[in-house]
Amino acid sequence: MGTNEHPTDDDRAARLLREAMDRTTEELPPLPDLAGPARVQGRRRRARLRAAIGGGVLAVAVLGVAGAAALPAGSGEASGVSEVAAAPSASAPAQPAPSSSGPPPPVHIEPSPGESSMAQLPPAERIRQESFQDQAVTVLQDLLPESVGTVQRTDLTVSQYQATKDGAKFVVIFSVRPTRGPGDGPRPCLEIKGHTCKKATLPGGIEATAATSPEGDGTATVAQVSFRYGASNVLLSIRPESGTTVPAPVTKDQLLEVAKSPAFLGLVKTADSNPMEGKQTIIHGG
Repeated sequence: MGTNEHPTDDDRAARLLREAMDRTTEELPPLPDLAGPARVQGRRRRARLRAAIGGGVLAVAVLGVAGAAALPAGSGEASGVSEVAAAPSASAPAQPAPSSSGPPPPVHIEPSPGESSMAQLPPAERIRQESFQDQAVTVLQDLLPESVGTVQRTDLTVSQYQATKDGAKFVVIFSVRPTRGPGDGPRPCLEIKGHTCKKATLPGGIEATAATSPEGDGTATVAQVSFRYGASNVLLSIRPESGTTVPAPVTKDQLLEVAKSPAFLGLVKTADSNPMEGKQTIIHGG
């Protein structure tokens, strides 16, 4: 005589779980016909979805069966739900690191015997003058015509800069020097021996003199503009490098336009209020 086998609580829970999972997965849409890694990814995603849904149904079924043993919850299933529910976010493009490069180094000019250079200044004063030079380079590069080329500061003196255009080098002097006395000011406008000049009025009623002068054998020229500002004599001049016979890359009228600029006069005001040149400083090229 055969024995009647009665299903246990565990058997009923397992049957309920299988039926619930079959119904659930039947409702899932078929996998698209993807190739390679995309197909594998779709299968894994569907498997995680089955596990998540099945885990939830199982919990309900077990709670509904008296005396059924509680099943442990797996952390992997919970993470699967998060992966399905949470839409993947696109990674933000990497931002370029801020540039740590400072202003370009100055052009080195070896001082003549007995001549000092900025390297001999106290550190704090050297930093102050180099900072002013950097500001001056920015302003001059913006205001001077393209014929001047690239403007750089030098390490010889705060007033000396260098311009380079197509291999030709030019000495640029931007000097704001305290006056030595009432008679120390721009020279009078005299047109002699190839020297041409003109007077002009800058903003604020400042009287300026612009000039072009021959240099050497007369083939090279220097262009300059000079005026008195506050307690200082101001000079902006451009001439070819020593030993070359090329004309200045600017005219006196172009330098006058530079001198009229608020940005240029702002630099002059700064240097007049906080002098960086001594009264006896020799103006190179002046």
